This record gives sequence, C-alpha cells and structure tokens, in this order.
Amino acid sequence: MSDTPDLSARFARAKFRSWHRGTREADYMIGGFFDRYHAGWGDQDLVWFETLLDEDDVDVMAWALKTQLVPEEFSGPHMDLMQRLDYVDIPR
Repeated sequence: MSDTPDLSARFARAKFRSWHRGTREADYMIGGFFDRYHAGWGDQDLVWFETLLDEDDVDVMAWALKTQLVPEEFSGPHMDLMQRLDYVDIPR
C-alpha cells in the first residue's frame, strides 16, 4: 500500500465501505477480504475493489460463493482470492 495521501485516503474509505455494507454477512465477507489482502495492493487493485464496492452485496456475495457467474470486469486474480478465502477463520 502506498503512503501517498490520496491513496491513503482511498484505502481508508474503502476499508470503511467494506466493513459497513448493511448486513453482518456482507461486512465479514467484503471487509474480511479487504483486511486480508489490501496491504499488497496498488492503485489498479484499489480501483478494482472500489468498483466492486459499488455493486450490490447480494451479487458480490454470490460471486464470492460461486453461486452466480462472475461478470468479466470482476473476473481475475482478486475474485479468485475472494472465492478461496475462508470466511469462518478471518484474521483480525
């Protein structure tokens, strides 16, 4: 994660948004994913996540749980990690 003020503010906003989704299940899934992986992200990774945060929780959760096909714009290594994350044992 870069220490530039703009990027730092975006990461802080993304963290807040990922942990305040509206349901506890979405908070744990999306917030837990953010907490687990964001440290290694750069600008493009953050853009992907910010775009994901604009989607409906039920869709994001369905993609992560593989109950719906993932749209092409969200397919790739980040979604693969989201689909493999153990949501029962999330490090805090």
